[in-house]
Amino acid sequence: MRIAILSRNASLYSTKRLVEAAKLRGHDVLVLDHLKCYVIIERGNPVIYYNGKVIPKVDAIIPRIGNSVTAYGTAIVRQFEIMQVFSAVKSLAIVRSRDKLRSLQILSKAGVGLPKTAFANHTKDIDQVISQVGGTPVVIKLLEGTQGIGVMLAESRKAAKSIIEAFYGLKADILIQEFIKEAAGADIRAFVVDGKVVGAMKRQGKGDDFRSNLHRGGSGVLIKLSKQEKETALAAADALGLAVAGVDMLQSSRGPLVMEVNSSPGLQGIEAATQVDIAGKIIQYIEKNIKVKSKDKVGV
Repeated sequence: MRIAILSRNASLYSTKRLVEAAKLRGHDVLVLDHLKCYVIIERGNPVIYYNGKVIPKVDAIIPRIGNSVTAYGTAIVRQFEIMQVFSAVKSLAIVRSRDKLRSLQILSKAGVGLPKTAFANHTKDIDQVISQVGGTPVVIKLLEGTQGIGVMLAESRKAAKSIIEAFYGLKADILIQEFIKEAAGADIRAFVVDGKVVGAMKRQGKGDDFRSNLHRGGSGVLIKLSKQEKETALAAADALGLAVAGVDMLQSSRGPLVMEVNSSPGLQGIEAATQVDIAGKIIQYIEKNIKVKSKDKVGV
């Protein structure tokens, strides 16, 4: 089988591990920078070019699409899907997960536990919005933020109003979210592959930083999830249509609360914490689906 990994940097840990896992299982692997791809759209003949040449036939792709190039990256993934190439992560699921507001609305509809969140577009509503999410402290998040960037904790109502007014003045879209004090600067990352939680870690923020992202200096350790935490992680990934996902949850007094579902979760932290071959699990998921497709073709 030939697998293409869509990644802008072949030297990244996650990309290297996926290449290694695929080769260990006897597959050919290509690493393609999706920004160097372009598509030709015409009736009945979808084509993708890479560095000016038609991409050779591949059986499956693993998208590793960065947040800053979501629109272009998902267009390339969508073209592969039109060409009947299996994608480990669907283009629509990536789009859903990257839009923080849209993903929370989908998760809310699915009955998944969430921190209470507000989205507003007028400064006169600030006091009411803050009260609606439980008052201060309150978390303020840029819709376009990633890896903990653009996430702030306002300790007082005065500070919250000042931050919110500043963002509104810059025409920036923000979410105003309930602060879960009992989480104590920690969260859980549950890694989901093919409807199963294959690994989980607890991430703790550095020092007094309430953000637990590993990119912000946080640390991750192995954790055994409760039944409710497993069910919440699986329900969140399923609601967004993600077969491969990193589900970030807070442990609260009312159960697990999903903060975000990542469609291109990093492998380094989770593999180090759990000692599980997560990359291999992803390759096995692809193998399973390619076999199913082959059987379907035989039966036609």
